[in-house]
Amino acid sequence: MALGAGGPLGVALVALALLAFSGLGAWLAGGRSERGSVWLGAGGAVAACGLGLLASVRALWVSGECLLSAPWRIPYGEFQVGLDPLSSFFLIPLFLLSGVVAVYSVGYFRPWPGRNPGRFWLFYNWLVACMGLVILARNGVLFLVAWEAMALASFFLVVYDWQEAEVGPAGWLYLVATHLGTAFLIALFVWLGRESGAQDFARYAAPAGMAGWVFLLGLIGFGTKAGLYPLHVWLPVAHPAAPSPVSAVMSGMMIKTGVYGIARLLVLLGDVPAWCAWLVLLTGAATGVLGILFALAQRDLKRMLAYSSVENVGIITLGLGLGLLGVATGAPRLAVLGFAGALLHVLNHAVFKGLLFLGAGAVLHATGLRNIEMLGGALKRMPWTGAAFLAGAAAICGLPPFNGFVGEFLIYAGAIRGIVGSGAGVVGGVVAVGSLALMGGLALACFTKAFGIVFLGEPRSGMAAMATEVGASMRYAMAALAGFCLLLGLALPLGLRWLEPVVGQLSGGAAAPPGRAEEVLIPMALFGLLALLPVVAGALAQVRRRLLAERVQRESATWDCGYAAPSASMQYTATGFVQPLTEAASGILRPRVESELPAGIYPAGGAFRSETPDAARQLFFDPLFRRAARRMGQLRWLQQGRVHWYVFYIVLALVALLAWAVWT
Repeated sequence: MALGAGGPLGVALVALALLAFSGLGAWLAGGRSERGSVWLGAGGAVAACGLGLLASVRALWVSGECLLSAPWRIPYGEFQVGLDPLSSFFLIPLFLLSGVVAVYSVGYFRPWPGRNPGRFWLFYNWLVACMGLVILARNGVLFLVAWEAMALASFFLVVYDWQEAEVGPAGWLYLVATHLGTAFLIALFVWLGRESGAQDFARYAAPAGMAGWVFLLGLIGFGTKAGLYPLHVWLPVAHPAAPSPVSAVMSGMMIKTGVYGIARLLVLLGDVPAWCAWLVLLTGAATGVLGILFALAQRDLKRMLAYSSVENVGIITLGLGLGLLGVATGAPRLAVLGFAGALLHVLNHAVFKGLLFLGAGAVLHATGLRNIEMLGGALKRMPWTGAAFLAGAAAICGLPPFNGFVGEFLIYAGAIRGIVGSGAGVVGGVVAVGSLALMGGLALACFTKAFGIVFLGEPRSGMAAMATEVGASMRYAMAALAGFCLLLGLALPLGLRWLEPVVGQLSGGAAAPPGRAEEVLIPMALFGLLALLPVVAGALAQVRRRLLAERVQRESATWDCGYAAPSASMQYTATGFVQPLTEAASGILRPRVESELPAGIYPAGGAFRSETPDAARQLFFDPLFRRAARRMGQLRWLQQGRVHWYVFYIVLALVALLAWAVWT
C-alpha cells in the first residue's frame, strides 16, 4: 500500500455510504414532504459525488494502491475493497456524471405529478453507490452482489414510468439480458477461484492453458452489460423507455462497468493468448460499425442515442484490442496508444453522451416528443438546449477541440503505429483505421441529421411549435457538461501522464515504462494549437463588430428561391436525409418498408413508412427465446398447484445437493 492511498479509499467508501443513506432518507421522506425528499436525495447525491470525485482524483494522482479487508460470515474469502489506478480512473466519470445528472433531475421531474420523488432518489442513489462498489470490490462474491444490486436498481429506474406501454416489456428484457450476462460471470468467478477455494481477487488463477477460455467467459458476461454486438439487444429498448436522466447515467456510465470488468479481468489474468486480442479487436470493429449504422436509421431520438452508445463501446473495445495486440506482439508503443485511447474514450463518452441524453430529455420535456420527424425549429425556442446539444454532437463526432477527438486520435495513432510496423500489427492497424474512419463518417451524418432536423428549420408539429426553454437546473447541468466537453478536449493532451499507471496495469507494466507518456504527448502537442481557435474566432468577431459599428446595417431575409413563406413540408425528413446511406446498407439493416405511391394524373396522395428492427434480435434472439418458451411450456405439468408437491420438489433438490456434496 502506497503512502497516502488509504485516505482516498476511506473517503470513497464514505461517499458510497452517503449515497445509500441519503437515498433511503429520501424514500422515507417521500410520502410526507416532496421538497424534503428532493433535498435529501439530490443534495446527498451531489455531496457524495463531489466527495467521491475528489477522492478519485487524489488517488489517481498518488498512483497508490490500498486494500481494506474485513472478515464476514459469507464463505469463499473476506470482505475486500480496494482502490488502485484502474478503479480510481473509472470512479472519476462515475461521480462526475452522476452528480451533474442529479442536479438536472431536480428540474426534469418537477413538480413530480403522480410520482414519488423518494422512490426515484432511492434507486438513483443506490444505483450510483452500487456502481461504485462494483469498481471497488476485490472479492468475487462481493462483486456479484454489487453487480446484481446495480442491475435491480437500474431495473426499477427503467420502469419508473410504469404507466407507459413500452416500459414494462423494456424493463423485463433488460432484466433477462443482465441476468444472462451474470450467469456467465458466475461461471467465470467459480472457474478462477477453483484452484484456491477462495473468491478473493488476489488469489484468482486461471487453470493452466485455459486463460483464453476464461477471458472469453468474461467477455460474454461483461460484454452483455457493455452492449457489445450482438449482446446489445437490451440497450436500444431500455434506454428510450427509461427517464432521460436515467438514460444518461446508464449509457454514460453503467455500461462502462462492463468495460471496467473486461479491463479488471485483463489485470487478473495477466497474459492472454494472442487470439484474444484479435477477438477483442474484431468485436470492437463490428460493434462500432453496426452500432452507428443502426443509429443512422432511427427516428426515435433516444433510441438513436442508444445505438450510438453501442458504437462508442465498439470504439473503446477497438482500443483495448489494439493494446492487447501490442502486448502480444511486443510492440509497446502500439499497446500504450491503444490502451490510453480506450481509457480516454471511457471518460469522454461519459461526458458527451450524458450531455446528449440530457439534451434529448430537455426536448422531450418541452415538447413531449421523441420522434425526430415531428420536431424542428427548436433552436429558436430552446437556445441553451440547442447550443449544449450541438457541443455534444461535435464531441461525439470527434471534432476538435472537443473531448471526443482526443481518445479517437490516440487510437488512430496506435493503429497507424501498427501499420508502419510489421507482422500482425499491420493487419490490426488496417482493421482499426478502416473501421474508425467508417464510424467517423457515419457518426457525422447521424448527428448532422439529429441536430439539423430537431433544432433547425420549421416545426413539423404543433407540439414542437409550442416548445419553450427548460428550467434553470436543467440548463446549468447541460452547460456544465458542455463546458467539460471543451475543457477535457483542451486539457487531456496535457494530462496523459496520469494514465501511465493505469496503462501499466492493463499491460502488466510492459507498455508504459517511465517516460513513455512523453512519446504520446509529442503528436498531441501539435493539436494543442486548436485551443487557440476560440481565441482567434473571438478576436475576429470583435474586429468585425468595431468595423461595422459606424456603418448603417440592414436586416433582410435570406434568398429563399422565390418562396416567401417556407413550411415544414419543404424540409428534409430525417429518413430522407440519410436515405442514400441506409439504402446502401439495406442488406445489413433489413428495413421494413410500406409505401403507397401517388398514381394518376391528379394523385390524391401517398404514404411512406419504414422501420428498422434490430437484426440480431429479429434473426437470433427472438427465435431462440420463442423456442425456449415452447420447451419450457412442456414442463407445465410440474406445476400441480398443490403445496405438498412443491415440498416434495424441495426435499428432492436437497437430497440431490447432499449427495453431490458427499460425492465431491
